[in-house]
Amino acid sequence: MLYATDRTASELEDLTLTLGEGPCVDATAGGPVLVADLTVPECRSRWPVFVPAAVLAGAGAVFALPLRVGGIRLGVLDLYRVRAGDLGAEQLADALVLADTACAVLLDDATRHGVDRDGQWPEGTGLHHPEVHQATGMIMVQLGVPAAVALIRLRAYAYPQDRRLRDVAADVVARHLRLGPARTRGDRNG
Repeated sequence: MLYATDRTASELEDLTLTLGEGPCVDATAGGPVLVADLTVPECRSRWPVFVPAAVLAGAGAVFALPLRVGGIRLGVLDLYRVRAGDLGAEQLADALVLADTACAVLLDDATRHGVDRDGQWPEGTGLHHPEVHQATGMIMVQLGVPAAVALIRLRAYAYPQDRRLRDVAADVVARHLRLGPARTRGDRNG
């Protein structure tokens, strides 16, 4: 997350990161995801964990617009509305202009700071929770599993504990928490 306008927006991004589901995740892989009413049954079946948490956080509608230039995926612009309701044609046009502007700003920032030889973004752009990446790597080594499985294990621990993914990851990195192969809930190091 590069920027959140308020606490609810930040909470929605945290939920997406922790749960690994929601309109933002779908928009990252596909096109725009425009959800005018999070309480409809289709939303609950599509995102069964995200939707109740997002509604509890104060969102009635979510609109996720991919930030892309050709085949390059830069991120997603997420918008939310407290009450359910579609974006009108003019509002959607404005949101798409904002998404294009965000792409231009991100590309301008990358041009100013450069990308490395492997085409990676400079440090500081993208996910602002490096501990999630560090913890994922530690769990990969500890359990001998791929990165995707290690991240799922982190999420599977965080959700029932009602904790944010970044907080659980910080505990793993600090060696306060170790997720063992034989346990689903992990165990605390003494």
